[in-house]
Order: sequence, then structure tokens, then C-alpha cells
Amino acid sequence: MLIVADENIPLLDEFFGDIGEIRRVAGRSMTAGDLRDADVLLVRSVTRVNRELLDGSRVRFVGTATIGTDHVDLDWLERQGIRFSAAPGCNANSVAEYVLSVLSLYAEKRGLDDWSQLTVGIVGVGNVGGELARRLKRLGFDVRLCDPPRAESEDQGSAFVTLAQAMKCDVVTLHTPLTRQGSHPTFHMVGQQALDGLGESQLLINSGRGEVIDSAALLTRLGRGHAPTVALDVWEQEPRVDPGLLDQVWLATPHIAGYSLEGKVQGTEMIYRALSRSLGLPVRKTANQFLPEPALSTLSFTRSASEVEATRIALRAGYDPRRDDTRFRHAMTGSVEERAAAFDRLRRHYPVRRENSSLEIRFEGANKALRDRFQAMGFKLTS
Repeated sequence: MLIVADENIPLLDEFFGDIGEIRRVAGRSMTAGDLRDADVLLVRSVTRVNRELLDGSRVRFVGTATIGTDHVDLDWLERQGIRFSAAPGCNANSVAEYVLSVLSLYAEKRGLDDWSQLTVGIVGVGNVGGELARRLKRLGFDVRLCDPPRAESEDQGSAFVTLAQAMKCDVVTLHTPLTRQGSHPTFHMVGQQALDGLGESQLLINSGRGEVIDSAALLTRLGRGHAPTVALDVWEQEPRVDPGLLDQVWLATPHIAGYSLEGKVQGTEMIYRALSRSLGLPVRKTANQFLPEPALSTLSFTRSASEVEATRIALRAGYDPRRDDTRFRHAMTGSVEERAAAFDRLRRHYPVRRENSSLEIRFEGANKALRDRFQAMGFKLTS
């Protein structure tokens, strides 16, 4: 059995080596020729999986180690009888922790000691948005949820607000899939009208799909007065990022919000489990078997540390997005193609980043409220 896989999927040999021969291919440049004799295809979001790629191949199983499926022609796969599996929720913790770190930096930028003063509108309440909402509510934030498909289909529709209402929050964070059809398409969902309503006291975060924001309209809005603060992890026309937009946003990262080691390995595990079930093989491997010891395992705070100080130190010890912002901006030089290649290089050679759960926090005489705060952020606490 031949397994053709995106070279950036981690632990391919560990999970799939005893199932078949593995051929690694660059995901963005994968062609039909790479798949002529393949039985299994494993991809990430940069590969368009459709008739053009697979017609004439013997592939009978496609797995994507990502939460999104907008890069896959699901209808065509179903008509061909090709089994498919994604990895929904694999990087929910990673993206939620990315947003928490961005919120911490923004609160400091605004001079807020109590970051929970910020109202947060979460647009798209699936695995990622739902996980973020749970954490923010435990931390005391006023959270407003916007998810029109869920609002229509669930009995608790009143728990959701409209997009216009969500866009009035101090912070608006986007976590929708990319859809172009149906009653609630998300392509350019945040366009000129929505952007014109944002002011200088607001923060817009997009770590979902780049095309959800009309980037031309965003660039125009950022060029006018009283513009909002913007943090982008995803971009229209990736990997060809608009350098003008990059220059205008406050925080810029190269589509790595979900790139914690735990998130990536869990994505691999989920498609391994799906392939094993498809082939009638036993599932014997788990992500935890392969996670190495973290470089930083323990943080200790004395009684003199304030809650604000301890929170900022711990979050940024776990992940500080400013490091990715700096690397990204330094890499975006040269021609359009050189910048595109640099964007992919940043993702391919992304440094190991661990989730908060890999870090143990020790306190001297911490009260219950402080311990609850750190548990809500995902850290391990000593007894």
C-alpha cells in the first residue's frame, strides 16, 4: 500500500509506517502525477483535493490533518466512493491559547489590568470558537456568540447574537469555516460595511480563514482615521500575502495559530485512527506516546507576584505571538514569489510550540480564584 502524504504532517513514520510505504510530497505543489499509484492520500489545508488531483488514481481514502475541509471537494469524493476523514477540533486548544495571548498583549496595550473588562464577540462557535468561549467565560469575560447556522437549528437560538451585534464588542474574533454557498456564506462576511462600523477602541482577530475578511476593504479601512487594531493569522490569497496589509496590521502571524505540537500531532492521530478503522486494523497508537518532554516544564510564583503579572508571565512563557510577528515581517521581502516561498518556509520550519497543559504552575499561598484562573487558561497546577 502506498501512502502519499504532505511532508509537513508530523510523525508520519510513527503512525503510518507499519501500514504502508510513505511518499512525502510538498503539499502546495502536489500534482496528479504524484498520486497515480497511491492508495491513500494525507494532506493539510494547502492541497486542493478534487477531481483534477485524483481522477485516474487508485486512491480510496483521503485524510486531512486539519479542522477545515474547504480545500476538499467532498461531493466528488462521495460520488467516487472515496472515504474521507478530517481532524475536527485537533487544534482547538492551540487556537484558543493563541487568542488568549493576543488578548493579554492587547489588554496591556490598552493599559488594562483587568483584561476581563473587554467584551468579546466570537463569530463561529464550532470546536475552536466553543473552546475559546468556555475559557473566556471561566475567566470572567462577557462573551457574545455569533453563529447563524447554529442559531437557526438549535432550540437555544436566543443564546446567539447577530454579526452586527458581535461586531460591537471590544474584541471580535473570527473562527468560521470558509463557505461560499448556502444561506450564510462566510466568504467576505466581514466586508466594507462591517469594517466601517469598527472603531479605534476595538480589536479584530482572524485566526479562522483569510477570505472571511474582504482584505481590500480592510486595507482601505486601516488607511483611514480612527481605525481598529487588527491581528491576522490568516490571509487572503495565501501564501501571497499583501505587503501593504501586513504593514498596516498590529499583529501578523503566518497561519500558525493552530500550530502547537499537541494540535499537529492530534491531527495526525485522528486521521491515523480513521484510516485504521477504514482498513479494519486495530488502533494501537496515541499522540501522547510521541510527545517529547517540553523545554520549559515548571513556573513558580512567590506571594509577591500579582494576579496580572503572573497571568502575563505564564501566557507569554507558553506562547508569545510577537516572536512569530517579528519572524514573519523580517521574512516578507523580495518579489511576490519570494515572499510566498518565505511564508511556506515559516510554516514548514515552525519552531516547537507547546500548549499550556505542558507547563506546570506552582504558587506560594495562591487563593482559589487565582488557581481557577490558571486552570481556565489550561495550565497544570501543583496541589
